[in-house]
Amino acid sequence: MPVCSTFVPVNAITRNIWILSLVSLFTDMASEMLYPIMPVYLRHIGFSVLLIGVLEGLAETTAGLSKGYFGHWSDRSGRRLPFVQAGYALSALSKPMLAVLVWPVWVFFARTLDRLGKGARSAARDALLSDETTAAAKGRVFGFHRSMDTVGAVLGPCLALVYLQWYPADYTTLFLLAFIPGLLAIFCTFLIREKAPALPQRRPRPGLLEFVRYWKHSPPAYRRLVGALLVFALFNSSDMFLLLKAKSAGMSDGTVISVYIFYNLVYAAAAYPLGIIADRIGMKRVFAGGLLFFAGTYAGMAFAASPPVLYLLFLLYGIYAAATEGIAKAWISNICDRESTATAIGAFAAFQSICAFLASSLAGAVWYIWGPAAAFLLSAGVAVCTAAYLARPGVVGRAGPF
Repeated sequence: MPVCSTFVPVNAITRNIWILSLVSLFTDMASEMLYPIMPVYLRHIGFSVLLIGVLEGLAETTAGLSKGYFGHWSDRSGRRLPFVQAGYALSALSKPMLAVLVWPVWVFFARTLDRLGKGARSAARDALLSDETTAAAKGRVFGFHRSMDTVGAVLGPCLALVYLQWYPADYTTLFLLAFIPGLLAIFCTFLIREKAPALPQRRPRPGLLEFVRYWKHSPPAYRRLVGALLVFALFNSSDMFLLLKAKSAGMSDGTVISVYIFYNLVYAAAAYPLGIIADRIGMKRVFAGGLLFFAGTYAGMAFAASPPVLYLLFLLYGIYAAATEGIAKAWISNICDRESTATAIGAFAAFQSICAFLASSLAGAVWYIWGPAAAFLLSAGVAVCTAAYLARPGVVGRAGPF
Protein backbone atom coordinates (compact mmCIF):
# COMPACT_ATOMS: atom_id res chain seq x y z
CA MET A 1 0.00 0.00 0.00
CA PRO A 2 1.44 3.40 -0.92
CA VAL A 3 2.41 5.73 1.88
CA CYS A 4 0.15 8.75 2.05
CA SER A 5 2.08 12.01 1.94
CA THR A 6 0.72 15.44 2.76
CA PHE A 7 3.50 17.16 0.81
CA VAL A 8 2.34 18.80 -2.41
CA PRO A 9 5.23 19.43 -4.83
CA VAL A 10 5.69 23.04 -5.93
CA ASN A 11 5.69 21.99 -9.59
CA ALA A 12 2.84 19.50 -9.34
CA ILE A 13 2.08 19.89 -13.06
CA THR A 14 5.27 18.48 -14.55
CA ARG A 15 6.44 18.49 -18.17
CA ASN A 16 5.07 15.00 -18.78
CA ILE A 17 1.69 15.95 -17.32
CA TRP A 18 1.53 18.99 -19.60
CA ILE A 19 2.36 16.89 -22.66
CA LEU A 20 -0.08 14.10 -21.77
CA SER A 21 -2.77 16.73 -21.24
CA LEU A 22 -2.06 18.35 -24.62
CA VAL A 23 -2.19 14.93 -26.27
CA SER A 24 -5.62 14.35 -24.74
CA LEU A 25 -6.76 17.83 -25.80
CA PHE A 26 -5.80 17.24 -29.45
CA THR A 27 -7.30 13.74 -29.48
CA ASP A 28 -10.58 14.85 -27.94
CA MET A 29 -10.71 17.77 -30.36
CA ALA A 30 -10.47 15.30 -33.24
CA SER A 31 -13.07 12.94 -31.77
CA GLU A 32 -15.53 15.65 -30.77
CA MET A 33 -15.33 17.30 -34.20
CA LEU A 34 -17.11 14.16 -35.39
CA TYR A 35 -19.33 13.31 -32.41
CA PRO A 36 -22.25 15.67 -33.23
CA ILE A 37 -22.39 14.61 -36.88
CA MET A 38 -21.55 10.90 -36.58
CA PRO A 39 -25.20 9.68 -36.48
CA VAL A 40 -26.11 11.98 -39.40
CA TYR A 41 -23.10 10.80 -41.42
CA LEU A 42 -23.88 7.14 -40.78
CA ARG A 43 -27.47 7.63 -41.93
CA HIS A 44 -26.11 9.50 -44.95
CA ILE A 45 -24.07 6.45 -46.06
CA GLY A 46 -26.96 4.05 -45.51
CA PHE A 47 -26.82 2.89 -41.88
CA SER A 48 -30.14 2.16 -40.21
CA VAL A 49 -30.84 3.29 -36.63
CA LEU A 50 -30.52 -0.34 -35.50
CA LEU A 51 -27.14 -0.70 -37.20
CA ILE A 52 -25.92 2.55 -35.64
CA GLY A 53 -26.90 1.21 -32.21
CA VAL A 54 -25.07 -2.07 -32.82
CA LEU A 55 -22.00 -0.16 -34.06
CA GLU A 56 -21.82 2.10 -31.00
CA GLY A 57 -22.51 -0.75 -28.59
CA LEU A 58 -19.71 -2.84 -30.11
CA ALA A 59 -17.32 0.12 -30.15
CA GLU A 60 -17.88 1.09 -26.51
CA THR A 61 -17.70 -2.53 -25.32
CA THR A 62 -14.39 -2.87 -27.17
CA ALA A 63 -13.05 0.27 -25.49
CA GLY A 64 -14.13 -0.82 -22.03
CA LEU A 65 -12.84 -4.39 -22.09
CA SER A 66 -9.59 -3.44 -23.82
CA LYS A 67 -8.85 -0.92 -21.05
CA GLY A 68 -8.71 -3.80 -18.60
CA TYR A 69 -6.63 -6.01 -20.89
CA PHE A 70 -4.07 -3.39 -21.95
CA GLY A 71 -3.88 -1.92 -18.46
CA HIS A 72 -2.96 -5.34 -17.08
CA TRP A 73 -0.49 -5.85 -19.93
CA SER A 74 1.13 -2.50 -19.11
CA ASP A 75 1.65 -3.57 -15.50
CA ARG A 76 2.96 -6.96 -16.59
CA SER A 77 5.47 -5.52 -19.03
CA GLY A 78 6.60 -2.71 -16.73
CA ARG A 79 6.06 -0.16 -19.51
CA ARG A 80 3.56 2.68 -20.01
CA LEU A 81 4.70 4.79 -22.96
CA PRO A 82 4.41 2.19 -25.78
CA PHE A 83 0.74 1.65 -24.94
CA VAL A 84 0.12 5.39 -24.85
CA GLN A 85 1.79 5.96 -28.23
CA ALA A 86 0.10 3.00 -29.94
CA GLY A 87 -3.32 3.91 -28.54
CA TYR A 88 -3.28 7.51 -29.72
CA ALA A 89 -1.93 6.46 -33.13
CA LEU A 90 -4.77 3.95 -33.66
CA SER A 91 -7.41 6.55 -32.76
CA ALA A 92 -5.88 9.14 -35.09
CA LEU A 93 -5.67 6.72 -38.03
CA SER A 94 -9.34 5.78 -37.68
CA LYS A 95 -10.49 9.30 -38.64
CA PRO A 96 -9.43 9.34 -42.33
CA MET A 97 -10.49 5.69 -42.60
CA LEU A 98 -14.07 6.71 -41.80
CA ALA A 99 -13.89 9.26 -44.62
CA VAL A 100 -12.87 6.87 -47.36
CA LEU A 101 -14.40 3.55 -46.25
CA VAL A 102 -18.19 3.60 -46.52
CA TRP A 103 -19.01 -0.12 -46.62
CA PRO A 104 -20.61 -1.16 -43.29
CA VAL A 105 -17.98 -3.80 -42.48
CA TRP A 106 -15.17 -1.27 -42.97
CA VAL A 107 -16.98 1.40 -40.96
CA PHE A 108 -17.32 -1.13 -38.14
CA PHE A 109 -13.59 -1.84 -38.42
CA ALA A 110 -12.59 1.83 -38.35
CA ARG A 111 -14.89 2.72 -35.45
CA THR A 112 -13.72 -0.30 -33.46
CA LEU A 113 -10.09 0.63 -34.20
CA ASP A 114 -10.73 4.07 -32.68
CA ARG A 115 -12.16 2.56 -29.50
CA LEU A 116 -9.40 -0.06 -29.36
CA GLY A 117 -6.92 2.81 -29.40
CA LYS A 118 -8.73 4.40 -26.47
CA GLY A 119 -8.60 1.12 -24.60
CA ALA A 120 -4.91 0.61 -25.31
CA ARG A 121 -3.83 4.01 -24.02
CA SER A 122 -6.19 4.95 -21.18
CA ALA A 123 -5.01 2.89 -18.22
CA ALA A 124 -1.31 3.23 -19.11
CA ARG A 125 -1.72 7.01 -19.49
CA ASP A 126 -3.47 7.28 -16.12
CA ALA A 127 -0.70 5.22 -14.53
CA LEU A 128 1.87 7.60 -16.07
CA LEU A 129 -0.01 10.54 -14.56
CA SER A 130 -0.04 8.79 -11.20
CA ASP A 131 3.70 8.07 -11.39
CA GLU A 132 4.40 11.78 -11.97
CA THR A 133 3.16 12.94 -8.58
CA THR A 134 2.55 12.11 -4.92
CA ALA A 135 -0.63 10.92 -3.23
CA ALA A 136 -1.27 14.43 -1.90
CA ALA A 137 -1.36 15.99 -5.40
CA LYS A 138 -3.28 13.33 -7.34
CA GLY A 139 -6.50 15.34 -7.34
CA ARG A 140 -5.02 18.40 -9.02
CA VAL A 141 -3.01 16.32 -11.50
CA PHE A 142 -5.97 14.27 -12.68
CA GLY A 143 -8.19 17.35 -12.51
CA PHE A 144 -5.78 19.32 -14.70
CA HIS A 145 -5.68 16.50 -17.23
CA ARG A 146 -9.49 16.28 -17.33
CA SER A 147 -9.71 20.05 -17.80
CA MET A 148 -7.36 20.00 -20.78
CA ASP A 149 -9.09 16.94 -22.24
CA THR A 150 -12.46 18.66 -21.98
CA VAL A 151 -11.17 21.85 -23.61
CA GLY A 152 -10.71 19.63 -26.65
CA ALA A 153 -14.30 18.46 -26.25
CA VAL A 154 -15.35 22.12 -26.45
CA LEU A 155 -13.16 23.12 -29.39
CA GLY A 156 -14.04 20.06 -31.50
CA PRO A 157 -17.82 20.62 -31.81
CA CYS A 158 -17.28 24.37 -32.25
CA LEU A 159 -14.93 23.80 -35.18
CA ALA A 160 -17.34 21.27 -36.70
CA LEU A 161 -20.28 23.67 -36.40
CA VAL A 162 -18.30 26.51 -38.02
CA TYR A 163 -17.13 24.28 -40.87
CA LEU A 164 -20.60 22.87 -41.56
CA GLN A 165 -22.05 26.38 -41.61
CA TRP A 166 -19.79 27.12 -44.58
CA TYR A 167 -19.82 23.67 -46.17
CA PRO A 168 -23.08 21.90 -45.26
CA ALA A 169 -23.03 18.08 -45.45
CA ASP A 170 -19.36 17.99 -46.50
CA TYR A 171 -18.69 15.18 -44.02
CA THR A 172 -15.81 13.55 -45.90
CA THR A 173 -13.60 16.64 -45.68
CA LEU A 174 -14.48 17.08 -42.01
CA PHE A 175 -13.24 13.55 -41.27
CA LEU A 176 -9.99 14.33 -43.04
CA LEU A 177 -9.61 17.62 -41.14
CA ALA A 178 -10.09 15.73 -37.86
CA PHE A 179 -6.90 13.83 -38.73
CA ILE A 180 -4.85 17.04 -38.21
CA PRO A 181 -5.26 17.32 -34.41
CA GLY A 182 -4.85 13.54 -34.30
CA LEU A 183 -1.44 13.89 -35.94
CA LEU A 184 -0.49 16.61 -33.44
CA ALA A 185 -1.40 14.20 -30.64
CA ILE A 186 0.82 11.48 -32.12
CA PHE A 187 3.73 13.93 -32.43
CA CYS A 188 3.36 15.03 -28.80
CA THR A 189 3.52 11.43 -27.51
CA PHE A 190 7.13 11.27 -28.72
CA LEU A 191 7.99 14.15 -26.37
CA ILE A 192 6.94 12.15 -23.29
CA ARG A 193 9.74 10.72 -21.18
CA GLU A 194 8.91 7.63 -19.14
CA LYS A 195 10.56 7.69 -15.74
CA ALA A 196 13.44 5.30 -15.11
CA PRO A 197 13.72 2.74 -13.75
CA ALA A 198 10.69 1.11 -15.32
CA LEU A 199 8.45 -1.19 -13.34
CA PRO A 200 9.85 -4.71 -12.78
CA GLN A 201 9.79 -6.82 -15.95
CA ARG A 202 7.37 -9.74 -15.73
CA ARG A 203 5.49 -12.03 -18.11
CA PRO A 204 4.78 -9.65 -21.01
CA ARG A 205 1.34 -10.65 -22.29
CA PRO A 206 -1.60 -11.63 -20.06
CA GLY A 207 -4.69 -13.59 -21.04
CA LEU A 208 -7.57 -11.65 -22.55
CA LEU A 209 -9.66 -11.49 -19.35
CA GLU A 210 -6.89 -12.11 -16.83
CA PHE A 211 -7.36 -8.59 -15.44
CA VAL A 212 -10.66 -9.80 -13.92
CA ARG A 213 -8.67 -11.79 -11.36
CA TYR A 214 -7.35 -8.53 -9.93
CA TRP A 215 -10.65 -8.07 -8.12
CA LYS A 216 -9.95 -11.09 -5.90
CA HIS A 217 -6.45 -9.94 -4.96
CA SER A 218 -7.09 -6.17 -4.78
CA PRO A 219 -7.04 -4.21 -1.50
CA PRO A 220 -10.36 -4.29 0.43
CA ALA A 221 -10.66 -0.50 0.08
CA TYR A 222 -10.50 -0.89 -3.73
CA ARG A 223 -13.32 -3.43 -3.74
CA ARG A 224 -15.50 -1.27 -1.51
CA LEU A 225 -14.90 1.87 -3.56
CA VAL A 226 -15.21 0.29 -7.00
CA GLY A 227 -18.18 -1.80 -5.90
CA ALA A 228 -20.05 1.36 -4.91
CA LEU A 229 -19.08 3.12 -8.13
CA LEU A 230 -20.30 0.20 -10.23
CA VAL A 231 -23.68 0.15 -8.46
CA PHE A 232 -24.01 3.83 -9.35
CA ALA A 233 -22.86 3.13 -12.91
CA LEU A 234 -25.72 0.65 -13.33
CA PHE A 235 -28.11 3.59 -13.03
CA ASN A 236 -26.01 6.24 -14.78
CA SER A 237 -27.32 6.05 -18.33
CA SER A 238 -25.84 7.62 -21.46
CA ASP A 239 -25.73 11.42 -21.74
CA MET A 240 -27.85 10.92 -24.87
CA PHE A 241 -30.89 10.67 -22.58
CA LEU A 242 -30.17 14.16 -21.23
CA LEU A 243 -29.87 15.51 -24.77
CA LEU A 244 -33.07 13.68 -25.73
CA LYS A 245 -34.82 15.36 -22.81
CA ALA A 246 -33.53 18.75 -23.97
CA LYS A 247 -34.81 18.05 -27.46
CA SER A 248 -38.23 16.93 -26.21
CA ALA A 249 -38.46 20.14 -24.16
CA GLY A 250 -38.49 22.15 -27.40
CA MET A 251 -34.82 22.90 -28.03
CA SER A 252 -33.67 23.05 -31.65
CA ASP A 253 -30.84 20.84 -32.89
CA GLY A 254 -28.43 23.78 -32.76
CA THR A 255 -29.47 24.64 -29.22
CA VAL A 256 -29.04 21.03 -28.10
CA ILE A 257 -25.48 21.06 -29.45
CA SER A 258 -24.85 24.42 -27.77
CA VAL A 259 -26.03 23.12 -24.40
CA TYR A 260 -23.69 20.14 -24.84
CA ILE A 261 -20.82 22.56 -25.51
CA PHE A 262 -21.87 24.59 -22.45
CA TYR A 263 -21.72 21.45 -20.30
CA ASN A 264 -18.17 20.74 -21.51
CA LEU A 265 -17.13 24.33 -20.81
CA VAL A 266 -18.32 24.02 -17.21
CA TYR A 267 -16.56 20.66 -16.90
CA ALA A 268 -13.30 22.07 -18.28
CA ALA A 269 -13.40 25.13 -16.01
CA ALA A 270 -14.24 23.21 -12.82
CA ALA A 271 -12.13 20.01 -13.03
CA TYR A 272 -8.77 21.49 -12.01
CA PRO A 273 -10.05 23.67 -9.12
CA LEU A 274 -12.08 20.76 -7.78
CA GLY A 275 -9.00 18.54 -8.01
CA ILE A 276 -7.09 21.03 -5.85
CA ILE A 277 -9.97 21.13 -3.36
CA ALA A 278 -10.01 17.31 -3.27
CA ASP A 279 -6.32 17.28 -2.32
CA ARG A 280 -7.08 19.66 0.53
CA ILE A 281 -10.33 18.37 2.02
CA GLY A 282 -10.39 14.78 0.79
CA MET A 283 -11.43 13.01 -2.38
CA LYS A 284 -14.29 11.32 -0.57
CA ARG A 285 -15.99 14.64 0.21
CA VAL A 286 -15.59 16.08 -3.29
CA PHE A 287 -16.73 12.88 -4.98
CA ALA A 288 -19.77 12.49 -2.73
CA GLY A 289 -20.62 16.14 -3.34
CA GLY A 290 -20.37 15.52 -7.09
CA LEU A 291 -22.90 12.70 -6.79
CA LEU A 292 -25.30 15.10 -5.08
CA PHE A 293 -24.93 17.48 -8.04
CA PHE A 294 -25.76 14.52 -10.29
CA ALA A 295 -28.85 13.79 -8.20
CA GLY A 296 -29.93 17.42 -8.44
CA THR A 297 -29.45 17.37 -12.21
CA TYR A 298 -31.46 14.21 -12.77
CA ALA A 299 -34.22 15.17 -10.33
CA GLY A 300 -34.50 18.49 -12.14
CA MET A 301 -34.54 16.76 -15.54
CA ALA A 302 -37.64 14.86 -14.44
CA PHE A 303 -39.63 18.10 -14.44
CA ALA A 304 -37.63 20.60 -16.55
CA ALA A 305 -39.56 22.16 -19.42
CA SER A 306 -37.79 25.41 -20.35
CA PRO A 307 -34.37 26.18 -21.90
CA PRO A 308 -33.13 28.38 -18.98
CA VAL A 309 -33.81 25.58 -16.49
CA LEU A 310 -32.11 23.06 -18.76
CA TYR A 311 -29.02 25.26 -19.02
CA LEU A 312 -28.91 25.45 -15.22
CA LEU A 313 -29.18 21.68 -14.98
CA PHE A 314 -26.39 21.17 -17.49
CA LEU A 315 -24.27 23.55 -15.40
CA LEU A 316 -24.85 21.29 -12.38
CA TYR A 317 -24.06 18.28 -14.54
CA GLY A 318 -20.75 19.80 -15.61
CA ILE A 319 -19.81 20.29 -11.95
CA TYR A 320 -20.77 16.67 -11.24
CA ALA A 321 -18.47 15.42 -14.02
CA ALA A 322 -15.61 17.64 -12.86
CA ALA A 323 -15.98 16.39 -9.28
CA THR A 324 -16.04 12.68 -10.12
CA GLU A 325 -14.38 11.49 -13.34
CA GLY A 326 -10.78 12.52 -12.67
CA ILE A 327 -11.21 12.17 -8.91
CA ALA A 328 -12.25 8.51 -9.27
CA LYS A 329 -9.00 7.65 -11.07
CA ALA A 330 -6.90 9.63 -8.61
CA TRP A 331 -8.66 7.93 -5.69
CA ILE A 332 -8.13 4.45 -7.14
CA SER A 333 -4.45 5.17 -7.85
CA ASN A 334 -3.96 6.12 -4.19
CA ILE A 335 -5.60 2.94 -2.95
CA CYS A 336 -3.75 0.41 -5.13
CA ASP A 337 -0.05 -0.48 -5.28
CA ARG A 338 2.09 1.35 -7.85
CA GLU A 339 2.84 -1.81 -9.85
CA SER A 340 -0.91 -2.50 -10.22
CA THR A 341 -2.11 1.02 -11.03
CA ALA A 342 -2.93 0.42 -14.70
CA THR A 343 -4.64 -2.90 -13.90
CA ALA A 344 -6.72 -1.33 -11.14
CA ILE A 345 -7.88 1.61 -13.27
CA GLY A 346 -8.31 -0.54 -16.38
CA ALA A 347 -10.37 -3.18 -14.55
CA PHE A 348 -12.63 -0.46 -13.14
CA ALA A 349 -13.11 1.00 -16.63
CA ALA A 350 -13.90 -2.43 -18.07
CA PHE A 351 -16.52 -3.22 -15.42
CA GLN A 352 -17.90 0.31 -15.76
CA SER A 353 -18.39 -0.10 -19.53
CA ILE A 354 -20.51 -3.20 -18.96
CA CYS A 355 -22.55 -1.37 -16.33
CA ALA A 356 -22.97 1.61 -18.65
CA PHE A 357 -24.40 -0.62 -21.38
CA LEU A 358 -26.85 -2.15 -18.89
CA ALA A 359 -27.68 1.29 -17.47
CA SER A 360 -28.72 2.70 -20.83
CA SER A 361 -30.83 -0.39 -21.52
CA LEU A 362 -32.46 -0.09 -18.10
CA ALA A 363 -33.08 3.64 -18.53
CA GLY A 364 -34.61 3.05 -21.94
CA ALA A 365 -36.95 0.40 -20.53
CA VAL A 366 -38.02 2.57 -17.58
CA TRP A 367 -38.50 5.56 -19.93
CA TYR A 368 -40.67 3.45 -22.23
CA ILE A 369 -42.81 1.88 -19.48
CA TRP A 370 -43.14 4.63 -16.86
CA GLY A 371 -41.92 7.76 -18.67
CA PRO A 372 -38.78 9.94 -18.55
CA ALA A 373 -39.50 11.33 -15.06
CA ALA A 374 -39.29 7.85 -13.54
CA ALA A 375 -36.00 7.12 -15.30
CA PHE A 376 -34.40 10.36 -14.10
CA LEU A 377 -35.71 10.08 -10.52
CA LEU A 378 -34.47 6.49 -10.20
CA SER A 379 -30.94 7.55 -11.17
CA ALA A 380 -31.10 10.52 -8.78
CA GLY A 381 -32.15 8.28 -5.89
CA VAL A 382 -29.31 5.80 -6.48
CA ALA A 383 -26.81 8.69 -6.65
CA VAL A 384 -27.93 9.96 -3.23
CA CYS A 385 -27.63 6.46 -1.74
CA THR A 386 -24.14 6.00 -3.22
CA ALA A 387 -23.01 9.38 -1.86
CA ALA A 388 -24.31 8.46 1.60
CA TYR A 389 -22.47 5.12 1.49
CA LEU A 390 -19.16 6.64 0.41
CA ALA A 391 -19.40 9.38 3.02
CA ARG A 392 -19.53 6.88 5.88
CA PRO A 393 -16.33 6.89 8.01
CA GLY A 394 -13.93 4.09 7.20
CA VAL A 395 -15.83 2.69 4.22
CA VAL A 396 -13.22 3.40 1.56
CA GLY A 397 -9.91 4.39 3.01
CA ARG A 398 -8.76 6.72 5.72
CA ALA A 399 -8.88 10.50 6.07
CA GLY A 400 -6.49 12.89 4.37
CA PRO A 401 -6.28 13.00 0.61
CA PHE A 402 -8.53 9.97 0.33
